[in-house]
Amino acid sequence: MSTFDDRQQAFEAKFAHDAEMQFKAEARRNKLLGLWAAELMGKTGDEAAAYAIAVVKSDFEEAGDEDVYRKVAGDLEGRADEATIRAKMVSLMAEAKAQLMTEL
Repeated sequence: MSTFDDRQQAFEAKFAHDAEMQFKAEARRNKLLGLWAAELMGKTGDEAAAYAIAVVKSDFEEAGDEDVYRKVAGDLEGRADEATIRAKMVSLMAEAKAQLMTEL
């Protein structure tokens, strides 16, 4: 049974690692999205950084990305349409994952 136990532990470790990486990628994506939105709103420096943190925190309201989308869409007030925001979320997720991979 030792081989089975070893495989089980390996799968559990991989699952935990994958979940952690997904969480980090989503948080990074949300920060990048916040910085992008802050730029559209004319925020810079500390104000932009604070807004990016607020976007990251908004992801804890409910499961999925809708809470983040609602936050950014509401704050942009017509500066970007739904398709633009959602496309940016997708592209920034790819960028966030790539950044995490280079850090490993």
